[in-house]
Amino acid sequence: MTAQNHTRLIVILLALVWLVGCAVNPVTGRKELALFQISEEEEITIGQRTFPQVLQQMGGIYPDEALNAYVERVGERVARYSHRPDLPYQFAVINNSAPNAFALPGGPIAITRGLLVVMNNEAQLASVLGHEVGHVTARHSVAGMQRGALLGVGVAVISGVAGDAAHGPLSQQVAQLAATLVDNTYSREQEREADRLGIDYMVRAGYDPQGAVQLQEIFYRELEGGAQPSWVGGLFRTHPFSRDRMLDNQRYIETTYGQATAAAGFVLNAREFQQATAALRQKQQGFQLYEEGRQLEARNQLPQAIATYQRALEAAPNESLILTRLGLALLKAEDMVPARRNLQRAVDLDGNYYESRMGLGFVLLERGENAAAVQHLEKSMELLPTLQGGYLLAEGYEKTGERQKAIALYRSIVEADPGGRLGQAAAQRLRALEGR
Repeated sequence: MTAQNHTRLIVILLALVWLVGCAVNPVTGRKELALFQISEEEEITIGQRTFPQVLQQMGGIYPDEALNAYVERVGERVARYSHRPDLPYQFAVINNSAPNAFALPGGPIAITRGLLVVMNNEAQLASVLGHEVGHVTARHSVAGMQRGALLGVGVAVISGVAGDAAHGPLSQQVAQLAATLVDNTYSREQEREADRLGIDYMVRAGYDPQGAVQLQEIFYRELEGGAQPSWVGGLFRTHPFSRDRMLDNQRYIETTYGQATAAAGFVLNAREFQQATAALRQKQQGFQLYEEGRQLEARNQLPQAIATYQRALEAAPNESLILTRLGLALLKAEDMVPARRNLQRAVDLDGNYYESRMGLGFVLLERGENAAAVQHLEKSMELLPTLQGGYLLAEGYEKTGERQKAIALYRSIVEADPGGRLGQAAAQRLRALEGR
């Protein structure tokens, strides 16, 4: 039985067991239609298995330990006052310029550096994180899965089958679920419920609710002024915003927390926030140039893109993401020596991003340094299994004499991408290795 058929069988069996019923919203106590039940343990499993993939797909964790620790402290402070304080919450800053934040089932929550730099104080950060905690406590992502939209993929992940074929089609299903959960657009009512819950949680944690008002006013100014593509493609796509929603929240704060002011001991913590984000703000010009470089590269203006990435590095030295993109652009230009130099620097600064590892592995394969290439490609696949990384790793196994590993990996690629370019190339290599 193939892994794919095995997954279908599990889906059918579990669908028969988990008959149509009702799930209970742990915040409101309301019963909601569900095709199958997801326990809290399963909810946590989904979040923990998909969170690493999401982080890698969006640029990796921003490599500033102090900033990540600060965001985690604020998030944990808010989560302690939520309806589900015992969940294993995780908070991370993503190395991505688009203003965005998201929550996965069971507690993983992330905010992009692009959203952090538009804020002015800690209460605004607490408002965003509280809103995402609200999505978690009310199980909004789980609700979509329970209604059947992701039935098959969700069951595969919960059952643990996805871990049996790390580089095959089931690994692709985990990646699919991860991307779908992040791209999930919440309903208007879910957004308003998360707004109210986030305000409740931040106020219980001692934050001035004016931070939430200020943040919503920032969002509305962006919307009213014609939001930039980074906003439209990020926060406003998954968290639809409107003037009515802003006014509803302001009325909720006025009627519920009118006395929660600075005079009563509730804090904005502007100075603490500015100190924690100072290094990030100093690098904004570099990241703006980085985004310009990406746009030039997307238009196939490779020399201009490379020059722009180099300017970005001058403005933000030693930023591993910029070094990675410059190295990969130089690879496209077949300029191997500086490509290797920049990719090696990126890995030395932050070895936990799959693209820098994969790019460096490719360069090393081209130079015949096969054992070193395999080490970097194995790490790339550990961080985020991809067809491209898998094909390169199989090639590395061939060149280092690990024939059986190469065969197994080529087979996985053929199964995952039967009609694609890499799947066909893997099939050809498989025939050669097996003497067919």
